[in-house]
Amino acid sequence: MSPARTANGASREFRGEPTDAESRQPGPAATDPFAVLLLGPTGSGKTALSLALADNFNGEIVSCDSVAVYRGMDLGSAKPTPAERARIPHHLIDVADPDQPFTAGAYSRAARAALRQIAARGGLPIVTGGTGLYLRALTEGLFAGPERQTSLRARLRDSAQRRGSVWLHRTLTRLDPASAARIHANDAPKLIRAIEVCLAGRKPMSEVLARDPLTGFRLLRIGLNPPRAALYERLNRRCAEIFAAGLVQETRALLACYGPVRALESLGYRQAVAVLTSGLSEKTAIGEAQQGHRNYAKRQLTWFRREKDVHWIEDFGDAPETLRQAQSLIRGALRGRSVA
Repeated sequence: MSPARTANGASREFRGEPTDAESRQPGPAATDPFAVLLLGPTGSGKTALSLALADNFNGEIVSCDSVAVYRGMDLGSAKPTPAERARIPHHLIDVADPDQPFTAGAYSRAARAALRQIAARGGLPIVTGGTGLYLRALTEGLFAGPERQTSLRARLRDSAQRRGSVWLHRTLTRLDPASAARIHANDAPKLIRAIEVCLAGRKPMSEVLARDPLTGFRLLRIGLNPPRAALYERLNRRCAEIFAAGLVQETRALLACYGPVRALESLGYRQAVAVLTSGLSEKTAIGEAQQGHRNYAKRQLTWFRREKDVHWIEDFGDAPETLRQAQSLIRGALRGRSVA
């Protein structure tokens, strides 16, 4: 097993080079409390590791999952069980109904408040989850762009369907070459948002970006990167188990209560909705969900590798050696030793 290693190079898709004001942001003080950020792809064992670490370090867990925030969406989000949540305090789970959009900005504000409350009680905040945008909103803040322009966004989506994401990238290149250089040509949602910001703000997005980074905490980032084949096997098995546990029935109840809300477009639920509304067989739905989760895990790893100062552990979170390495990193950080 490889030892923990550090990866550098934060992603810059949604932010430009630091402004003078950002460059003057003070770094964390030696007396600031620690917060642990536990990163990794879906199925890598973050929940198991977070629970073990919380047991050992008087921790409380702050979920970083864009589906787990919704009440009633339990199976598809693989939420911690009621017993696990009774054992360790959890935050940012079941805080909104599925028909109430919960933005990255809302997550950032609530998660920062949770971190401060946990630290004030003398606990160790452990941020756990795989939603990269939520994590970035928490640690770096979001840019102060214009409000969503629904009609403009719809027109851009229609044009992208006719002409492809390459057309979006060419359009953004004309409007804002700096942002176009940072956003992949196939990433249609980010391209649409960048074009929207440029047109609504009447200036390049790269000129209006601003950050509000998290202050008052020293951050220890621990990443899980288990062997890819074993991860995919675990994801396949978990998807089948979720359907067997009643995901279609859970989705039926959610549809009856809230209708076809956007939250039900997430992985697993999307396929369960198709079973209920489009005649998709459950066997086919499981296969599509398995493929979707494998693809999502790959995208998550690509995103998290751009995070700075991550101490990667090349195994699952429930492996004994993973717990040993993570405990060593935390003890070193709490004692003031360098963990780079």
